[in-house]
Amino acid sequence: MPVYEYRCPKCGERFEKFVRSFSAQAEVVCPRCGNTDVEKAVSLFAGLTGSGRASSGASCSSGGSL
Repeated sequence: MPVYEYRCPKCGERFEKFVRSFSAQAEVVCPRCGNTDVEKAVSLFAGLTGSGRASSGASCSSGGSL
């Protein structure tokens, strides 16, 4: 199940929503104010993993000893 991050322009709340499938069109409601006009937010996780580069802790090197 993908998790999407949203931001409410009315109250500024940032929250996550689980979605059953990519094609499902679920209504997203702000948990703080009930606004249904929310925006998808850019996820830091998606930005880091979507670049195609490994994080500094996950890089591999050859020739090193363990």
